[in-house]
Amino acid sequence: METGLRSPLVDFFRRGEVARDIRLLAAQGALAPRALEQLALLVLLVDDPDPAIRSTAAQTLARIPEPTLAAFLGRPEVPEALRAFFAARGVEAAAVPSPDADAPLIEGGETVGEALGPEQEARDEARLPAAQRLAGLNVVEKMTCALKGSREERAILVRDPNKMVALAVLSSPRVNEDEIESFARMATVPEDVLRSIAANRAWMRNYGVVQGLSRNPKTPVAIALNLLVRLNDRDLTALSMDRNVPEPVRVAARKKVVNAASRH
Repeated sequence: METGLRSPLVDFFRRGEVARDIRLLAAQGALAPRALEQLALLVLLVDDPDPAIRSTAAQTLARIPEPTLAAFLGRPEVPEALRAFFAARGVEAAAVPSPDADAPLIEGGETVGEALGPEQEARDEARLPAAQRLAGLNVVEKMTCALKGSREERAILVRDPNKMVALAVLSSPRVNEDEIESFARMATVPEDVLRSIAANRAWMRNYGVVQGLSRNPKTPVAIALNLLVRLNDRDLTALSMDRNVPEPVRVAARKKVVNAASRH
């Protein structure tokens, strides 16, 4: 099912790379921090290959009160594909949209505290450093922290070797552009994180993000090359001499610098 929504979290589910326990959590409505992502994930999961996940997602959708769902569907940011999905099931978008566009439409599964459990609470009481505390969590618990945790936790989890955890950081409603700019410069994040940042038009309006991606040795070469036209002369010159970036990027930057100098 095509939902029409693009986000790091939804795109990862769409590619079918998500473990069963995480898909089940999303089918319960417990994973996405925003209403639009929650709804898109549930719609995706009603077609999941696993019958238990399909059934759980369908039951979660059925629990959303129809007036609440109809009012949300009336919001302008809801993709037409999602409206069509529910219209086929007899739920039309309301003429008066709901005023709240962000809060999940339904609570499901475990809360952050429940997911972490007594063992995590004991670790918190012991005031362990964040990196040490997070190292003791499983994937589902890390994702919960990535979506709902602190800035310090996001800075650690965006570098997690599990791509699902790292991408969940980008879907956190608390993440801001300063953090995205920092992530764009990190050579320790998974490549999928850099691809997702580069695919987000809003984030790419920030010059610091563009500059960070262009200088990041982990940024895919094709993406870095496309960013050269957006760099100012100073950053282009610096990139042309940066031996940390891939050779094709450095060479292309050098050509642009030479061409610019020949025009003056």
